[in-house]
Amino acid sequence: MSKVHFGKLAALSLGAAVWSGAAQAEFELHVLHINDLHSRIEPVNKYNATCSADEDALGECFGGVARLATALKETREALLAEGANVLTLDAGDQFQGSLMYTNYKGAVEAEFMTAIGFDAMAVGNHEFDDGPVKLADFIAAVPFPVISGNIDVSGEPVLAGQVQEQLILEVGGEKIAIVSALATDTMDTSSPGPNVRFVDEVVALSEDVAALEEQGIDKILALTHVGLNRDIEIAAEVPGIDAVIGGHSHTYLNSDDPDAAGPYPVMAGAVPVVQAGAYSRYLGHLVLVFDDAGQVVSATGGPIVLGPDISPDPAIAARVAELAAPLEELKAELVGEAADLIDGDRDACRMGECAMGNLVADAMLERVRDQGITIAITNGGGLRASINPGEITMGEVLTVLPFQNTLSTFSASGMMIIDGLENGVSQVEDMKGRFPQIAGMRFSWDPDAGPNEGRIVSVELASGGEWVPIDPEATYGVVTNNYVRRGGDGYRMFAAAEEAYDFGPGLDRVLADYLSALNGPYTPYTDGRITRLE
Repeated sequence: MSKVHFGKLAALSLGAAVWSGAAQAEFELHVLHINDLHSRIEPVNKYNATCSADEDALGECFGGVARLATALKETREALLAEGANVLTLDAGDQFQGSLMYTNYKGAVEAEFMTAIGFDAMAVGNHEFDDGPVKLADFIAAVPFPVISGNIDVSGEPVLAGQVQEQLILEVGGEKIAIVSALATDTMDTSSPGPNVRFVDEVVALSEDVAALEEQGIDKILALTHVGLNRDIEIAAEVPGIDAVIGGHSHTYLNSDDPDAAGPYPVMAGAVPVVQAGAYSRYLGHLVLVFDDAGQVVSATGGPIVLGPDISPDPAIAARVAELAAPLEELKAELVGEAADLIDGDRDACRMGECAMGNLVADAMLERVRDQGITIAITNGGGLRASINPGEITMGEVLTVLPFQNTLSTFSASGMMIIDGLENGVSQVEDMKGRFPQIAGMRFSWDPDAGPNEGRIVSVELASGGEWVPIDPEATYGVVTNNYVRRGGDGYRMFAAAEEAYDFGPGLDRVLADYLSALNGPYTPYTDGRITRLE
């Protein structure tokens, strides 16, 4: 049997208290929440890749929608049996991250969210990965509102009228309003198209909150997809928000775990801010107590780990297996072997040189070296998982590289490359996916310099067995992926590059072929090609 019970959750909520005010409880609200599931429909292993049958048999799997269904059902039923007030929210990014999305393009995410039951979902940036059409299909398939208050979709025919700006729900006889915002750099990180407009998050949320307060609503939650740092800013700058339930930065918060990024909740002044990690590993449980004036006087709670002690819902597990069956032959293809863990963790690949970044960039460069290409640059955000030691399957490769990007080559001046690297290190503080993983070059950068104000200190290129400084006036052959080449992740300078060809082989196939061609296991490494100056 599953071990998710109300008594356990109540103890967790009270024991994890980080702030409380008045003793008089007027209205208590339980918010169950997830974020950044990223198509982890099947359970994941410790590397956030799809769990194998052997790992599952050993009790080494976490998450997956069948476990999530059990945890949410048992938690909600226990809370409701006690007369509690409950909301279930998703802070965005159901799309992208496994073969389930690659093959079914959002249909399975919609199916399981409907089966599990949610009250609302925020639009995440990856919901635009296949353009507005797939988001519109998803919205049409789910029975709950999908909201975002700082995007204007009125000029996009397939989305016009489909995305709500805000939401008012009645819970326990009280009106609870939900406002929402999506990261404004979604134009760079995804593919919303030219007809979707973005407004500054603070500006849009301030207007929405003010309008709700004019209606007499005094309990307002922000369901956002902007990242923890921006959530904290929003909580401080938008008066009237009572709590922020966020996503986008995949932040694991837990007051009882020293390895967590911070306490649950993080307090931004008097406003609690929460996130629940990513990849279906956690279910967040925030308990808010409001006084008669609608002010939060207590914020407690914590994440529930969706570990092997939680039994998967049998009906949903059976449906997952049915959907996974056609994908098994492709996933099972052996493409190589890893001598050790190939680290593709976002904490590593979005802040510096990482083993997975070196592997992918090396594979890209090797594929087109005979075309006169000497430099490879790819975005750390395009690397979505690690690969564990042992045999490497195509399924693992596709989990690392799920975006179906193609190899792109182009000619660029040395100055354009330097500008690209400046962009790549410009938002490392927020762990943005633009951080550059490279081959055929090395560079050093200074985090103390301002973004795009000379963080790149030196750039050298491999030439005849030596390292030589890059010449800003010279022209070089570069390989990247089609997303970056067309300006994604802020690399707009590459969109103007000459001799661009965006239709090479799929990046996943390039990596698989590179591994297959090795005479033995691949040994992951870092070699100092990226140096952070201290």
